Amino acid sequence: MPATVVRHQDNLTTRRLIAERTPGHSLPAPFYTSDEIFDLDLDAIFGRHWIFVASEAEIREPGDYVTVEFGKTSLLVIRDDDENVQVLHNVCRHRGARILTPGSGSVGNLVCGYHQWTYKPDGTLIWAASAADDFDTSCHNLRKVAFRSIAGLIYVNLSDEPNDDIDEVASIVEPYFEQHQLKRAKVAKQIDLIELGNWKLTMENNRECYHCDMHPELGCTYFITWGYPEDAIPPHLQETHERYLSAEAELERKCVERNLAFKGIEELDTRTMGFRVQREALDGEGESYSMTGAKLVNKLLGDFDDAKLGRLSMHTQPNFWCHFMADHAITFAVLPIAPGRTLVRTTWLVHEDAVEGVDYNVDDLTYVWRETNAQDAAFVELAQIGVTDPAYIPGPYVPSEYQVDAFCNWYIDKLNTHLDAEAAE
Repeated sequence: MPATVVRHQDNLTTRRLIAERTPGHSLPAPFYTSDEIFDLDLDAIFGRHWIFVASEAEIREPGDYVTVEFGKTSLLVIRDDDENVQVLHNVCRHRGARILTPGSGSVGNLVCGYHQWTYKPDGTLIWAASAADDFDTSCHNLRKVAFRSIAGLIYVNLSDEPNDDIDEVASIVEPYFEQHQLKRAKVAKQIDLIELGNWKLTMENNRECYHCDMHPELGCTYFITWGYPEDAIPPHLQETHERYLSAEAELERKCVERNLAFKGIEELDTRTMGFRVQREALDGEGESYSMTGAKLVNKLLGDFDDAKLGRLSMHTQPNFWCHFMADHAITFAVLPIAPGRTLVRTTWLVHEDAVEGVDYNVDDLTYVWRETNAQDAAFVELAQIGVTDPAYIPGPYVPSEYQVDAFCNWYIDKLNTHLDAEAAE
């Protein structure tokens, strides 16, 4: 059967599933389990929209690189000899071999291990052994990928015509991050975790705190009333909510004094690049994600003079969230591998002058989110097992899960836009 016919049939099936979705409910099972929809996600979502891949702190020096893998795509995020960021397809222009294997490190030039075609870190082909006399190296540079750095956070877009909504989003969110000075940070630790669930279940799990009672370590500092409407705080969380209101008032005062942006801005399903950003208070000592809320790094980021400045959190559709404190920052990248497998890359960043063993201890720095990520991975796996069960019927979201609903709304809208464009071809 011709590929165009197969694609048309798959699109009709997807349209039917979209039509069957009840607003305010989870998605029909095939959205989490189907190979065809997973392939569509890679094309319509990860192939057309701005996705987070790394921070500039991960590639501090010329030649530093990190590979980013999702679906069948492999990218190189690298700093070139002129100290500029480059994003390149990790595909040799000779016969397509992978140039660098998954991971990170530092290189001089990029040398393909198959036939040794050699490229500069900016992707320029500089040597091809035994090429014909009329071979033009300039026609065989590595393919570049559109990217945008937002306050040191690197986003890429694989489309030939990337949407420009990122420009307006950047102008809105960059003032929140500028005083953290991420470009003066370095990696303290990076951990890749494979969750046995669909990438959307990973994102949905992150967008609600309905389950946060199940995160004891996180609950030492993270107000687990997050996301609940003011008039719907459960009785057992009323005391926590009172502490939250008091801590928020104190944080707002400090932010105003220091000219720190803090107010929540949320446009999760109302624009092309859905996002949410806000600086919010932490419980306990209010400084960092530790078991007491006390700071975990003595050398604060940027030029901060006070560790008790809560957490600056941002979420961008479809694959990113982060937490920036005064003492360190944490980024999370969600990268789909297969319908039921997702990589979650967590990176802890500290001031470039912070010394391990003196200013911070890596195990202490990473403890809360290592435990929380492991717990979330277990929840995502439970959800994936459940949606594969024939008894699964999409269930309703509770009010505190409104951001999950917004994520699904955004996702469905982007699929429809993509399918409409294909139908018009």
